Amino acid sequence: MFGLFKNKKKQRIQEYLNQDALLLDVRTSSEFNGNNIPGSLNIPLSSLESQLDKLDKEKPIIAYCKMGGRSTMATAKLKSKGFKVIDAGGIGSVKKYIKKN
Repeated sequence: MFGLFKNKKKQRIQEYLNQDALLLDVRTSSEFNGNNIPGSLNIPLSSLESQLDKLDKEKPIIAYCKMGGRSTMATAKLKSKGFKVIDAGGIGSVKKYIKKN
């Protein structure tokens, strides 16, 4: 049963990638500087609320962090503000999705 949800999530991430989604890295700046996905935007979770003006509500967002906890919180916050966003979990998963694309 959980495999069904995982496949649906993969499908939605792929759809967002096809729509030229913004990759939003919500890790700290030091984590981002040490390892990141080229073209992604780094807004640490702790500053997300004050930097919402950097995001476009018309463009889908794929949020990720190191393991998935912070991206889950960022996704909930962004959805509550009207953004079209999906939680991709950790950076390793996102890198795999992009390689397949």
